[in-house]
Formats: sequence, structure tokens, C-alpha cells
Amino acid sequence: MSDFEIVTREDYSDVTFMLEVRHPQMARAAKPGQFVIVMAHAQGERIPLTIADFDRERGTITLVIQAVGKTTLEMQRDLQLGAHLHAMVGPMGVPSHLGTTSGTPRKVVCVGGGLGVAPIFPQARAHKEAGAYVIGVLGFRNRGLIFWEDKFRAVCDELIVCTDDGSAGIKGLVTAGILQAVDQHPDIDEVVAIGPPIMMKGCADTTRSLGIKTMVSLNPVMVDGTGMCGGCRVKVGEAVKFACVDGPDFDGHEVDFDDLMMRLNRYKPAEKVSLLKMGEGCRMQGSPKA
Repeated sequence: MSDFEIVTREDYSDVTFMLEVRHPQMARAAKPGQFVIVMAHAQGERIPLTIADFDRERGTITLVIQAVGKTTLEMQRDLQLGAHLHAMVGPMGVPSHLGTTSGTPRKVVCVGGGLGVAPIFPQARAHKEAGAYVIGVLGFRNRGLIFWEDKFRAVCDELIVCTDDGSAGIKGLVTAGILQAVDQHPDIDEVVAIGPPIMMKGCADTTRSLGIKTMVSLNPVMVDGTGMCGGCRVKVGEAVKFACVDGPDFDGHEVDFDDLMMRLNRYKPAEKVSLLKMGEGCRMQGSPKA
């Protein structure tokens, strides 16, 4: 049986936490943009998580998780330092394409919103290592939810922090940060955005009229991660793609975000039932509700 030790845990807020998992072979193979599928315990759900970082020397994979459903709440509760994941499969998905414009470094804006801040980090670092001028745009609801700012400053030539309430950086959504970057750098070649679907849609809508290539990372519901189940199908232009094997990166101007969000909403009733059952089970055992 596979056994993957949690060697570092850090909590960024009441619902957001980081796990650094020991897996030397996977750390050597991982590339920006890829993801893993994990199981917290033998009877647990298989969930996809984008790789937030990897350290080849330490032999670790970093995951940043938001506890919003039954499985992620169980992970928040149970996966403390020294604990073990039951399974972690990967790296999966097509690595992000990194390129340079002949003769001059590219200018790339790497946008992360909320939990999407974590998986945009390896992309920002990789673009910088490839010779690009990297502008980071990070969005949070408020100052108290900000994490990894120092990590981004170490790999970005410029960093723009946006908060919904204006408690840090500029007040507004990440689209305001994109427009600020474009205003200062009209020669931007590409925007890469990771976050909730509504955020990525906003980024794509903002850059479409500007003619700036925009890549997004999709994380729909998936089961096997090999293209067999078809659960992660997404509409991209006139084609149907599978996020697990064709992505997770796609041209944001071609993605049908409305269809994606409608498909994601179909599972919300089932998620609520699972949370209710979880709460009832905790109360029957006399333990606090997770």
C-alpha cells in the first residue's frame, strides 16, 4: 500500500492550508501546470489537486487546499504533520507551455485568485527561469487571507496585490490588476490565470478585446484522471475536451465558462447532503462538527 508522509503543514486561514508531501520520484517528474489525484484514506474520495510547488532536492510535492466539502474538511481535520495520505497519483495533465519570443524576453502576467494563487506560483517561477519578464497579479478577499507574497516577490519582476475590500494593495478584482499591468506594459505577450471559473472568465473577457493570449487552468469534477470517465469534459471552441488528458491548460478565449459553471453546480446538492451526513456523524460520536 502506498504511503505518503506529510512533512510540512501550514494553515493560512480558517479554511486554507498547505501540505508538503514526501514523494521523491514525483517531485523529480513534476512540471508547472500538472496535477495529482489524492485519497486521504482507503475509503476516501479521489480528488484532483493542482501541484502548487515541488522541490526536487527535498523530494516533496506541495498542495494548497481549501476545506469546503466533506473530503477537504476531513483532510483539514486529519492530515496533520506526520500523517500520511493513503494515495497520491501523478503528475497528471499536460505541462504548461513555456516559450520565449525570439531575441527578447517575453512579458507574461501570471494571475492567481484565492486558492488559485498557489498553483500559479510554479508557472510564474518557470516563466522567469525561461527568461520572461513576469508580472504577478494576486487577488484575495482581504489582507488576512494573503499568503505566499514573499515567494512571488522572489520570482516576479513586479507584483500587484488586489483585495476586494482594499485592505491591501489595490482595491478591486484581479481584472483591475491586469488592466494596470497592461497600462504600464502595452507589450505584454500572454496572461496566465488560475482561480475560480468566474474569475478566469473575467480575466478572459478583459483580455479578449486587448488581443492578449490568455491561458486558464480548468479543474472540473473528475474521477479517474485518464479520460475514461468523461466527467471532466469541457467545451473549448467547437470541440469537447477532457481536462485530465487534454489540459488542464486551455485557451481562455475559447473556453465555454457558462457550461463549465453549470456542470459544476449540478453537484452542489450532493455535496450538501455529504456535509450534512458528516455533521450528523460527528454529533453522534460526540465530537465537534468539522
